Amino acid sequence: MTPSLLLLAAFGLAAAVDLVSLAVGFDAGHTVAKPLLMPLLALWAALRQAPRLLLAALLFGWGGDVLLLSDAEPAFLAGMGSFAAGHVCYLALFRTYGSRNAVPRARAGLLALGYGTALVTTVALLWPDLPADLRVPVAGYSLLLTAMAYGSATRLGLFAGLGGALFLLSDTLIATGVADWPQLPGPDFWIMLTYIAAQALLTGGTLEALNARRAPAATYGEMRAV
Repeated sequence: MTPSLLLLAAFGLAAAVDLVSLAVGFDAGHTVAKPLLMPLLALWAALRQAPRLLLAALLFGWGGDVLLLSDAEPAFLAGMGSFAAGHVCYLALFRTYGSRNAVPRARAGLLALGYGTALVTTVALLWPDLPADLRVPVAGYSLLLTAMAYGSATRLGLFAGLGGALFLLSDTLIATGVADWPQLPGPDFWIMLTYIAAQALLTGGTLEALNARRAPAATYGEMRAV
């Protein structure tokens, strides 16, 4: 088995351990497995010649993962800041390596309308129930997260776009918990399921888009060499 496949298998195993631990209420398993997820995914991506911006986004995600293991409010704010830095890296990644023609203009307009509506509606509904000192940080973070989700879909295509949408869903579930809204059974399981899928799809979608761009360039180089 190649190092790339070993790392991918290790990531899958860590994800399975984390999700099963959450499903059965085994807190120690979650505490051990969660911090392993993003470093393993980043190492796998690095072996696939991922851009530094993608690796930085994943490592900022790791910082957020570790900080959110604590329930203390300062840790929550620091974790949100780490994830926000990751979203900035994703936005820079999409701008640098993405394509303006990844989706038709009409679809991009519909996505902008949908994400904009979701942002305004969600923040407006959550605002009264959020702790007063978290309202502005959560609103600012939500704007950045929504921009990332939109950019993933319009610059890199389907898989990355699904990853961005799932990231938005995962963090919305967290926000509803902070606002003390009614939760699904086992909310942490659903938060981590959508988050793990989001980061995996963003990573895989980015690498797929970059490989698609490299292939024509390689073909052109081979033709020039003939």
